[in-house]
Amino acid sequence: METVLSICIGIGLSAACGFRLFVPLLIMSIASLSGHLTLAHGFAWIGSYPALVAFAVATCLEVAAYYVPWIDNLLDSVATPAAIIAGSLVTASIITDFSPFLKWSLAIIAGGGAAGMVQGTTVMARGMSSVGTGGFGNPLIATAELVGSTLLSIVAILAPLLALGLLLVFVFFFGKKIFQKRAKLRTQTPA
Repeated sequence: METVLSICIGIGLSAACGFRLFVPLLIMSIASLSGHLTLAHGFAWIGSYPALVAFAVATCLEVAAYYVPWIDNLLDSVATPAAIIAGSLVTASIITDFSPFLKWSLAIIAGGGAAGMVQGTTVMARGMSSVGTGGFGNPLIATAELVGSTLLSIVAILAPLLALGLLLVFVFFFGKKIFQKRAKLRTQTPA
């Protein structure tokens, strides 16, 4: 059961990387330093004080940058592949009792996939907001992403199965809404 929970923690934290890249890493560092999270061999550096400081600074810079319209869209082009890499790394850092091949396969597929799905959904939402509001609605999306990343990271550590359930609800609900809105925009655009 502990292995299943560690996989759920990893996937939940990876999905949170899709909202904000550094928030889950900061929360992981805090949880590791406080003894609430055990990291896999080779990933103890995440729970070090230098990493904590680096993640805190990176989080502040990332959060601030997403409140600047149009810069946030530019950041998405960099954040999308970075979120997939971070999601894979986060999942690998939590899984302990697997062979390296199985661990990294699961980390890349489940962790990177979860981060990529969430990041893709937020990129589409921000793109539609940029077009629909000229970028002035983007701070609302940035706030929702920050709250989502923070809450999902905390829930992933404290209640991993709940985090996995929340991820599935998010992907279904918001993915469905975004694809419906996108289809509506396509039918309204003259050919």
